[in-house]
Amino acid sequence: MINRIAEINDASFLNAIKTILDTKTQTQTLSLTPEQRFEIIESQKEIELGLFVEQVELDKKFNKQLTGK
Repeated sequence: MINRIAEINDASFLNAIKTILDTKTQTQTLSLTPEQRFEIIESQKEIELGLFVEQVELDKKFNKQLTGK
C-alpha cells in the first residue's frame, strides 16, 4: 500500500488520503501557543497548592444560589 501511495502524483488526492488517515489515527498532536503552555503550568501549580474548587462543591454553591437557600 505504501508503494502504491508513493506512486501517486495528485496532491489533492494525497491530501484527501491524509485527511482520512488523520481522522482514523489514535494519536494526535495538539499544538499549543506559549501562552497556553504557560496557563497550563500555572494551573498545575495552583492545583498542587490546593487553590481550586471541586465541581461537586461548585454545583452545591450554584444550586444554593438558585434556590435562595
